[in-house]
Amino acid sequence: MSHDLINVPAGHVGAVVTFLEMIERPAGAPAPASPLRLERWHRADPDRYRALFARVGARWLWFSRLAMSDAELIGKLGEVHAIVGPDGADCGLLELDFRDAGMCRIRFLGFVPELAGQGHGRWLFAEALRLAWAPGVERVQVHTCSLDHPAALPAYLRAGFRPYARAFESFPDPRLSGLLPRDAAPQIPLFEGGGG
Repeated sequence: MSHDLINVPAGHVGAVVTFLEMIERPAGAPAPASPLRLERWHRADPDRYRALFARVGARWLWFSRLAMSDAELIGKLGEVHAIVGPDGADCGLLELDFRDAGMCRIRFLGFVPELAGQGHGRWLFAEALRLAWAPGVERVQVHTCSLDHPAALPAYLRAGFRPYARAFESFPDPRLSGLLPRDAAPQIPLFEGGGG
């Protein structure tokens, strides 16, 4: 059995993307109790959105929304919900996209690093699915990649999502362009090229 390696260009990062979907509404188990709550942003402020997006996603090299102009960002945003802590501070992000008829895509879902591993994930998944399965929705999709939190893919599978496709992506490392700090995502080596 042979396999091919795909070179990742210097200054780029590579990831395997897994596409998942749910085609049946899950059984209606109530969300676990949580001190957190969701706050829908009916008009997202681009600076507030980017700040929260970066706090939640920098460790996983989320950068796409940081590279957009205000107008482009506002045009791309779906239904945005901040996860708010007991102190009223934003501590996570949920973004849903209902633009395609009969479909909801979970675009972004996550907590700030300080909340990781504290057991809030089940509450967030229950709330995300409750909102995603709005009237008329027949399919909920999400994708995750090998750069995301290691618990992300198992959590989606536990929640009832099933994989339907996989792809490899390569993109310029956002730490080299200044979109993210150079010390973001310390678990992913910063490779500028050269050597050999």
